[in-house]
Amino acid sequence: MRIVFMGTPEFAVPSLAALLDAGRQVVGVFCQPDRPKGRGKALAAPPVKTLALERNIPVFQFERLRKPEGVAALRSLAPDLVVTAAFGQILSKTLLGIPAMGTVNVHASLLPAYRGPAPINWAIMLGETVSGITTMLTDAGVDTGDILLRQPVDILPGEAAGELAQRLAPIGAELLLRTLDAMERGGCPRIPQDHALATRHPMLHKETGRIDWSAPAKSIVDLIRGVDPWPGAFTTQVTDVYKIWRAEALDISASEPPGTVLCADARDGLVIATGQGALGVLALQAPGAKRMSATDYLRGHPMEIGIRFGGEVEA
Repeated sequence: MRIVFMGTPEFAVPSLAALLDAGRQVVGVFCQPDRPKGRGKALAAPPVKTLALERNIPVFQFERLRKPEGVAALRSLAPDLVVTAAFGQILSKTLLGIPAMGTVNVHASLLPAYRGPAPINWAIMLGETVSGITTMLTDAGVDTGDILLRQPVDILPGEAAGELAQRLAPIGAELLLRTLDAMERGGCPRIPQDHALATRHPMLHKETGRIDWSAPAKSIVDLIRGVDPWPGAFTTQVTDVYKIWRAEALDISASEPPGTVLCADARDGLVIATGQGALGVLALQAPGAKRMSATDYLRGHPMEIGIRFGGEVEA
């Protein structure tokens, strides 16, 4: 079976590695182009490209694979099957028609829930306690194809999106191998999705991480977890922008407006009023500073009780 793999970030690396380690014939890898990274903005290769080059697999990078040159590149490889995992581009009907056995996608949710480009983040932001992996046959829609196999995975208490992604990636790789084995045996389930049960959520943007202090403390904690590591949860105080990396919901009744600092000392930490309860900030990042615990920050940077977070300053 001639397989073409399409994926870009770290999440996709275990799936590609699993195919190669299992002796599968991967004839080419497609990923997003190199992007500027870090303070120096030097071009950096996607993690999938790095692995492919290490294993001497041809790599193809197109800003838009659906353009004629991308279609021609895929056709030239004559794949029997395409496998995608966090590729980052929507495949056209023309591309989907090239592999005789279709295109199998490794998706980080239990479809039909959490369709879209950031299923791990949104599941955590919306307070879910279970996530998982679905392998599906890609069709012309966005995560709408028939379900092949699914593997539920519990979301751990306090787990951030980046941490959950690291746990799900190898599970997705293992489920991919099981899926391909079942397809070859002719015994793989193929279940149409119930579109009435579908949920879809958008791509993350920097503004997704802005904290709304009028929300319940639990919802703010879930936001902080869901946008870690990117874009990161943030709030403003006059002209300063603070990132909040870890926090806990406190069952405290406060008459002060949401966003008001209720406590700020090196012993008891930083506590901020919310729309319901209060937020105990455990780790933050002040402007121009590194990430640190709230108590360590307050030892060197006293904060006045009664000041409010959540102004109109743009991050």
